[in-house]
Amino acid sequence: MTEPRASAFITRNVLFALVGGGLGGILFMFFLIEFDHFTSTNQFCTTCHSMTFAETSYQQSVHYNSPSGVRASCGDCHVSEGIIMATYDHAVGIKDLFKQLFGADYNDPVINLLHLPDAAFASRDWFRRRDSATCRRCHLQEAIQGTRVHTAAIHQEETDGKSCVDCHFNLVHRPVPERSTFKREAWNAMVEQEFGLEPGSAEQLLAAGRRPAGERPPAAAAPAHGVGNGQQQAGLEP
Repeated sequence: MTEPRASAFITRNVLFALVGGGLGGILFMFFLIEFDHFTSTNQFCTTCHSMTFAETSYQQSVHYNSPSGVRASCGDCHVSEGIIMATYDHAVGIKDLFKQLFGADYNDPVINLLHLPDAAFASRDWFRRRDSATCRRCHLQEAIQGTRVHTAAIHQEETDGKSCVDCHFNLVHRPVPERSTFKREAWNAMVEQEFGLEPGSAEQLLAAGRRPAGERPPAAAAPAHGVGNGQQQAGLEP
């Protein structure tokens, strides 16, 4: 009994399919790499007008104006490392695009600020789930010395069960209290005071997600980095 020859299985069509599939896979990986690079840039992230509020505060932070000249981009902090996880993050981020298109009017600085705590809490949860992996791209924990007494010891001896974001937050964008101390009523009152709104109107705007046309102030009316008049009411430091 003769054994089947390899050529009987590897026909011309199969060979073309293998070569074509391999080349297609390589091209697809190049596409993902370029897609990740493009969609992680500040220019792409701020194509949505609502993100310009976050950009303004970011440009006033040390992550943008670093004395050493190192500048962290949106993608450096908010997109995981590695093409697979980065692609996953971008895919999950599509839900934010749907919210932008079909949800609340985030282009309105008042609505944007009312929803800011929810965005901050979601972002911190994301960092905790990944053990602040994007922070560790630049910050080597065992090499941190700091300028205050015991900074090095704290980062080497008192970090069990903690992630970077557990201690270090409100560094880049407008300050938002930790979830455990956040008070929605105080935050709403701060927004009302900051924009000259009627008392109690913030809760209605939060539920409606938008304001009638003609009632929106110019985008520049939104303070950049959270030095609003009512911050202490919301549990923030002046």
